[in-house]
This record gives sequence, structure tokens and C-alpha cells, in this order.
Amino acid sequence: MERFNGCVRGFVLLALAGVLAGCSATSQARSVQESGFLGDYSMLREGKEGEALRVYKNPKVNWASYNKVMLDPVTVWMGADSQMKDVSPEDQQQLATLLYVKVKDALQGDYTFVTAPGPGVLHIQAALTEADKPNAVMHTVSNIVPQMMVLSNVKKLATGTQSFAGTASVEAKITDGATGELLLAAVDRRGGGKGLSRAFEGTWADIDHAYEYWAQKLKFRLCQFRGGANCVEPKA
Repeated sequence: MERFNGCVRGFVLLALAGVLAGCSATSQARSVQESGFLGDYSMLREGKEGEALRVYKNPKVNWASYNKVMLDPVTVWMGADSQMKDVSPEDQQQLATLLYVKVKDALQGDYTFVTAPGPGVLHIQAALTEADKPNAVMHTVSNIVPQMMVLSNVKKLATGTQSFAGTASVEAKITDGATGELLLAAVDRRGGGKGLSRAFEGTWADIDHAYEYWAQKLKFRLCQFRGGANCVEPKA
């Protein structure tokens, strides 16, 4: 079964690469709105070059002591004026699920994935946000759907509504699976490399590229933090 799942996952990634080939890379936005997902934003600092727009890193963490990951379903948070109101609930769910899949695929070679908290567990929580007001509330939660289902919806997502711009915002935090102590938090926004203000032109490709970048950047940062060898930084 594990071998079969690995083959399926490889097929999904190859198919996604084929569908999205030729699309532009992503660029970081200049600012991002807080959605309320993180709750307290006072600990965040402005990100430096190569970092998220706003970040927090606990200076006391022994990153090498963690060998497992508990990844929560990705949530979608939006404010009253969010552009995501014009995206169907089905597409919202698929976009959230696709981000979950990207993160899991990026990290599963370095960590064992678990479904319960405990010692040595990095508890990762993330939200896809498009919030214009700080009093946003959780709107929907992604399902952990089989990856082949995600692939089957790529064609549907590729014809998404143009009212949702080719940018995405994400908020994420990592806590200690045993104590709940905050280890890392970030808020970022990325969009299509050809210009952040342009419309989606009927494609979700910009979002996919942003997801891939964020997932690989997280993999790279965690590799760096634990003193790993051959840490590969993704290109934007």
C-alpha cells in the first residue's frame, strides 16, 4: 500500500507539472492583511529578504529534537470584503486541500506524519486567507481527500472565476506537539510573477506556484534550523 501511494503521489505531481508547465513564477507582495487566524500578531517582525512578509521564530527551540509532524487540515479564513466570497465553496475546499497536499509532499521525506500530538512532534497549522477586515472568521475547512481526487479537480480549478486575483495569502504556525509552545509563525502573500495586479486570466496556476514555493521554503527552513546537510532553497 505504501508503495502504491508513493506511485500515485508521483503520478499526481507529474500530472500537475504537465498541466501547469510554462506558467510564470511567483513574486512576493509588498503587504498582507491579517485575517485573525494567528490571534496574536504582536510577536511578528517584518521579514527580511527571502523571508515571509511577517515572521516569528522562537530562539530557544532545539529543532533537531523533532522527527514527526502533525499537519492539520488547511482552513480558509475570509473577511466581509474578501474576494474569495466569489469563489465557490467547492473550489475553496479544493484550494485548501491542494495546499495541504503540497506541504505534506514537501515534508514527508524528512518527517514521519502522525495524527496525534506528543513529544518530538511539530504541530503545523495553516490557513489560506483573503481577508480585508481583521474580524475574519473561519469559513470552511479542507477535507483530507485522496490525491487522485485533487488531480481530478485540476481541470475544474483551471477555469476558476476571474474575480479572484492571481495572488494568495497564507498564515501558518508551528507549535510543540507536547507543550503547545509557539515555535514558528509567518504571514505571507504571493502572486503571479508577471504582475501582482493582473487578473487570473482564467487559471489557478499562480496559486499553485505560490503553494509549491511556500511548501518547499518550509522544507528548506526546517532543514536549515535542524542543521541538516544539502538543504535546497527553492527559487521564486
